[in-house]
Amino acid sequence: MDTNEILDYCQQKKGVEETFPFNPETLVLKVAGKMFALIPLEKQPLVISLKTDPEWSAELREQYPQIQGAYHMNKTHWNSVVCEGLKKELIFKLVDHSYDLVVKSLTKNKREELLNS
Repeated sequence: MDTNEILDYCQQKKGVEETFPFNPETLVLKVAGKMFALIPLEKQPLVISLKTDPEWSAELREQYPQIQGAYHMNKTHWNSVVCEGLKKELIFKLVDHSYDLVVKSLTKNKREELLNS
């Protein structure tokens, strides 16, 4: 799996925007102005930071050595996922989960605006 595959997958979701708010090497994917994924573009192997439900985070970290608390993020809610050695389906499931958590946290008006756009 490479960065382009993840970006192509994310860009299919409603309202996704690509930004570089921190530096030119860290791509931040947002929905309705809120982050759901961070990708350090220069890092090898590919790593993506994703928002994750705290209970599922604990399970994932126990099950997969490639999944740890995200660097510089709230480790209760964010995981750093080293994609190497993980199945593409799991990575996409984690992306979906992160996106859905952010959409669910939006106000009702913002959520309806996003879904109707």
